Amino acid sequence: MTGRLLLGTLVVVALAQTVPVRLVAQAVQKAMYVSVVNEAGAPVPNLGPADFIIREDNVAREVLRVEPAIDPMQIAVLVDNSAASRDNIPHLRQALPAFVAALTDTPGGPKNEVTIIAIGERPTVLADYSNNRAALQKGIDRLWSLHDTGAYLLDGINEVCQGFKKREAARPVIVALTVEQGPEFSNLQHDQVIEPLKATGAALNTIAIGRPSSSLSSEARERAMVLDEGTRVTGGARIDILAVESLGVRLKQLADQLTHQYKVTYARPQTLIPPERFAVASSKPGLTARGTPAKDTKAK
Repeated sequence: MTGRLLLGTLVVVALAQTVPVRLVAQAVQKAMYVSVVNEAGAPVPNLGPADFIIREDNVAREVLRVEPAIDPMQIAVLVDNSAASRDNIPHLRQALPAFVAALTDTPGGPKNEVTIIAIGERPTVLADYSNNRAALQKGIDRLWSLHDTGAYLLDGINEVCQGFKKREAARPVIVALTVEQGPEFSNLQHDQVIEPLKATGAALNTIAIGRPSSSLSSEARERAMVLDEGTRVTGGARIDILAVESLGVRLKQLADQLTHQYKVTYARPQTLIPPERFAVASSKPGLTARGTPAKDTKAK
């Protein structure tokens, strides 16, 4: 009898030791859309799992697989057409068609959709989401500088995020073309813009034209924080250019980065509390990686 009791005790102890291990071992698969560029800003091809480092709340995760990102993007292009952008409008109208073409002309590839939204005076849709270049060109042709107006960049980003939520956009992207010296008239604080970006999973990319603003207004400070923190936490690119003549080159560079992203799948332990911070890096020296959490991940 004593032997049987001892054997039963040993079995119970063994089960107690193995069950927690099995629970910890359970994991879900998550993914990120990742841009990897070299020092010249060009996308880097032919990378594999060993070339990526992913951390959640500073904890390293196991990278399971890496593949080209082929899920369609929903891309909102916000264009500053306020009075401060008057001299930039001809360059914007000249550079945007090639940018739109690079995003939508993908034979056999994803059906990316683009919308053109002006942010002078108030956010205004010039061309709705489409991959039809002729329809998008009509929106670009409607770009004119509005006299005696300021920009509503933060309002525009916020409204686009609301639209992403209604559309249930799976891979949302924002590209904001803004003027540094122009006044910002939005009354939103930076966290009121960044939180919707994170909630919708939208990657914010910005191209700011001109010398950095020296304005001390609260609106200018909030805008500066969105340009800095918003791009960083969402995995987007922040591009600053002094001369608008280089806009076409930088838009082409951004289009190359967006259309040559990786989808990196990794394992995360199952937990009730989601991570607050995500970080991605490349294990190869000289390369810069930026990542946006993907929505269409599944549990193991």
